[in-house]
Amino acid sequence: MVLVGAAGQGARPPERIVARLAGPLLWVVVHRRSESVAAQKGTRMPKTTLVPRDHGEEIALYRSQVIGPLSRSELVHGQLRAELVALSQQRFRPPGSDHSRTYSVPTLERWLYRYKEGGLAALVPRARSDRGAAQMLTPEQRELLCDIRREHPRASAALILRTLVLDGRLGKDELHESTLRRFYAEQKLSAADLDVPHRGKQRLRWQAERPNALWHGDVCHGPALMLAGTPRPLRIHALLDDASRYVVALEAHHSEQEVDMLGLMVRALRRHGAPDALYLDNGSTYRGQVLRLGCERLGITLLHARPYDAPARGKMERFWRTLRQGCLDFLGHSASLHDVNVRLLAFVDQHYHKAPHGALVGKSPAQVYAACRDLPPDPLTEEALWQALTVSERRRVRKDSTLSIDGNLFELDQGFLAGQLVTVVRCMVPGAGPPVVEHEGKRLALHPVDPVKNAHRKRLPAPAQDDNAPRRPFDPPGALLDRAAGRPPRHKEHGR
Repeated sequence: MVLVGAAGQGARPPERIVARLAGPLLWVVVHRRSESVAAQKGTRMPKTTLVPRDHGEEIALYRSQVIGPLSRSELVHGQLRAELVALSQQRFRPPGSDHSRTYSVPTLERWLYRYKEGGLAALVPRARSDRGAAQMLTPEQRELLCDIRREHPRASAALILRTLVLDGRLGKDELHESTLRRFYAEQKLSAADLDVPHRGKQRLRWQAERPNALWHGDVCHGPALMLAGTPRPLRIHALLDDASRYVVALEAHHSEQEVDMLGLMVRALRRHGAPDALYLDNGSTYRGQVLRLGCERLGITLLHARPYDAPARGKMERFWRTLRQGCLDFLGHSASLHDVNVRLLAFVDQHYHKAPHGALVGKSPAQVYAACRDLPPDPLTEEALWQALTVSERRRVRKDSTLSIDGNLFELDQGFLAGQLVTVVRCMVPGAGPPVVEHEGKRLALHPVDPVKNAHRKRLPAPAQDDNAPRRPFDPPGALLDRAAGRPPRHKEHGR
């Protein structure tokens, strides 16, 4: 506003006033003058917003505004001192501060001459030449602190300082914890510089060369469901294609078991064919013998991530984050698993598959995955699927002719197999039917145990014994009595 008033008084043309300004102030005057010219011509200027590049430039601009009137005033000898004294009594609020303050005459004088000589750049705060040197420490102490940090990168600055003070190698108040952290930061020995969790390990952004080359599998823990007043756990099982980020299978269950994963995988294989590899974590759900054997028979390479390496599963974790923010956090009071499943599928089919993905250069997962439809699918018949997931295992039949398989009780009609080891054959394909027992080349059916029916079921009579059948003498106390009396055993007397 001062510049506009000066121009209005005819002291100088606006062009000469503009030429004496520097930095953002130059732009402000030129921009306002351009706006006035545009207003006269009836045109509209685009709005532009300029901000300082960093905190240093912001401080320099602030200082130039403090001594700005003096830098543009033509003072005679003796007037500058009086103006500086008057300016030193005024209060100013620095950028980022909640309080105002005053500045001494030498400080204002130094800013003034720097601004006249170098413009706005000369008012940028200068960093200390001894920054990060920790002047209170001797060279031996600085070397000691650096060596300990390099040898023990997991030790915090507080732990190092406390230990050296207890050992007597540093004084109690000789070094502050914040100073030690700044010292390590200047020496490139901070936790971020050392990168302790992944020290010496390089991570690269990778992706499968085509759809169906690699599938990710994982389980997400969702909010508990209240069913009939009882909380039930919610586990979301999913299979994700690596190259396209396409969800090939997604289901909600109450459990997190291998049988749940196998059912999910079978439905995905029937719909999309077999992938080249399956990438899973190290949970018990993905470490079962049936899953490993089924993948081997189908020609699928089974891969497991390293334990405690969450970034290696970043693509799957990113999908879980998207699913939580868009669906799981808004399930509300779902009545059943079916209600949850239809909401999950609606979110995936109507939004996730159609939305542009950042890692796919603006394409959607459905568009990228559709490219694999032009490729010949891997032959996977229903018979091959059943053979791959048919397993045999040895089990012992209980005395009541029952067997326990995955927590479910089955019973045999053949009571003579009670207590014996038998071979149980079962197919893990959903809908394959109950398991069977193989014995002497025959397959014996197993039936689920129904305790209610067994309570009213007639028992088979015990086999009758013939009382007239000859019996062998067996009398342990009598044998001891014969020996004590010195007489021959009784069975010799009877010829038995």
